[in-house]
Amino acid sequence: MENVNLIDTFSEFKELKNIDRPTMMSVLEDVFRNMLAKRYGSADNFDIIVNIDKGDFEIWRNRVVVNDDELSDPITQIPLSEAKKIDEDYEVGEDVSDEVKFLDFGRRAILSLRQNLTARILDLEKNNIYMKYKDRIGEIVTGEVYQVWKREILILDDDGNELILPKSEQIPSDHFRKGDSIRAVVIKVEMRNNTPFIILSRTSPVFLERLFELEVPEIFDGLITIKKIVRVPGERAKVAVESYDERIDPVGACVGMKGSRIHGIVRELRNENIDVINYTTNNQLFIQRALSPARITTIKLMEEEDTRKAEIFLKPNEVSLAIGKGGLNIKLASQLTGYEIDVYREPGDEDEEDVNLEEFSDEIEQWIIDELKSIGCDTARSVLNLSINDLIKRTDLEEEQIREVVDILKAEFE
Repeated sequence: MENVNLIDTFSEFKELKNIDRPTMMSVLEDVFRNMLAKRYGSADNFDIIVNIDKGDFEIWRNRVVVNDDELSDPITQIPLSEAKKIDEDYEVGEDVSDEVKFLDFGRRAILSLRQNLTARILDLEKNNIYMKYKDRIGEIVTGEVYQVWKREILILDDDGNELILPKSEQIPSDHFRKGDSIRAVVIKVEMRNNTPFIILSRTSPVFLERLFELEVPEIFDGLITIKKIVRVPGERAKVAVESYDERIDPVGACVGMKGSRIHGIVRELRNENIDVINYTTNNQLFIQRALSPARITTIKLMEEEDTRKAEIFLKPNEVSLAIGKGGLNIKLASQLTGYEIDVYREPGDEDEEDVNLEEFSDEIEQWIIDELKSIGCDTARSVLNLSINDLIKRTDLEEEQIREVVDILKAEFE
């Protein structure tokens, strides 16, 4: 077969899932027409028949029969004497179609056509992958880990397309090996050097939102809306939800019977602690819910031009609950509500002999006082109520510095 050199090329691309048949046929015909135009000056009078399934093609040239002495355009006309060699019945004015033998183009032309065909279809495939994933930004995709590098993971989807999960978009406790199945959300799709780069994320709040949609039918159906999500990946997250149906408890629906719905999400996020909160436009109530499980005594809201602040007063034993491990609870509550939250111990009878830490600014450096206040210790007794080990764990202070502070505070009450 004269076109044997192109059979392999056809077979490489006829199985491509991202290119539809009409587009493929159009590209193939366009490549052939360009080759014919270079050789004959025009390809308008040629018919190209491509059979992708069989991996072959035919090229037919259409010309009009003219008398031998009237030949003016050998591209569109054929002398009568030559036409009769094809068929004795041809007469002047009739149309003649004869097949162009592909080997007549020469080895160099065939090789060039094959290279052009390969490049065009590869570019088309890349563009289709780009467009496919451009429309899937914000969706969860599942793939198989193909290669694990220090800075990123290469993932293959069901069609063998390459996806990238950067280290910065992985949950800190994530650990994947080649062959593992992985779920992540598409957050960015871009073309680099004519190659599509699909970037995934497991740390984005959108990933958590999509997981809720998968696990909670009421969210997927629009009966419950996720108003806002804030999270420290792998540690803790707060999700504000609202129901448009008074008969539906949004928090209960998200958590499920005995936590059945939320457990799957928690496992996927490497045991990330998820607080589901009932959204409200009442800012005081919303802040109170956001700081759960701490029970707030008093809230004082202050709104300025650029910032919104909330002063929270709690009983001494509630302060650590409001702040949370590593300050995560108060940090996420602040992000969720949009208020800068300051926590204060509510003065009571047991605090009458207590002294505010600011009173010790002449003996204790201000940055140390600020560090203690960041964990909810704003008075001398609130510091002394914690052990040395607790203070070491919860602050960035050295043991020696903590012991000096404790000695100073104890001296105040002796």
